[in-house]
Amino acid sequence: MAKLRVLLADDHAILRDGLAVLINGQSDMEVVAQASNGAEAIRLAKESRIDVAVLDVSMPGVGGAEAAQQIRDCCGDTRVLALTRHANTGYLRRLLQAGANGYVLKKSAADALINAIRIVAQGGTYLEPSLAGAVLGRAFGPGGASDARESRDFLTLREEEVLRSIAWGRSNKEIATELDISIKTVESYKAAAIEKLDLRSRADIVRYAVSRGWLSEDTSPE
Repeated sequence: MAKLRVLLADDHAILRDGLAVLINGQSDMEVVAQASNGAEAIRLAKESRIDVAVLDVSMPGVGGAEAAQQIRDCCGDTRVLALTRHANTGYLRRLLQAGANGYVLKKSAADALINAIRIVAQGGTYLEPSLAGAVLGRAFGPGGASDARESRDFLTLREEEVLRSIAWGRSNKEIATELDISIKTVESYKAAAIEKLDLRSRADIVRYAVSRGWLSEDTSPE
């Protein structure tokens, strides 16, 4: 039986090498490519036939969320598993909306990662057990109706980036330059975001940005 072909992306070489030894020690999988940043991971995913891409969330340059989205866009058969030290539902939701099929904490036991790779490779979704309950609780617990609506209305990564920049006062031209996309594409992302969130003016966008904590100094898109 053919082994699962795994792409491993993490900017810490020692951790990456250790994970490669762990994965290669399994009879049903092997690491066929390694990357130290998101851009390299995207390139290798395009060049190689990858079954599962294991991506660190916090890589320099192109981060894990954007890398996940681009890999899913260019390599539809490749499943994406996010690997991170961030134990909060905000990161989990962001990675899932970017196209990740699973989310594993670096501090989890080694067998959790191996199990997660197998689950996503088979078409399933793996959620870190310590966070899965909180995510499901938001959708189905008290206040579930509004939380379920929020779940449906998750912005894509690009929609969030555009909306955040608008809230900071950027023009469509400036946003297009920053994100290396066309002005028309910026307008499309903006239209999709405000429709999802039922926003009617820039003031509404700013209020939404404030509610999400986007306008603090350390969250500036600069």
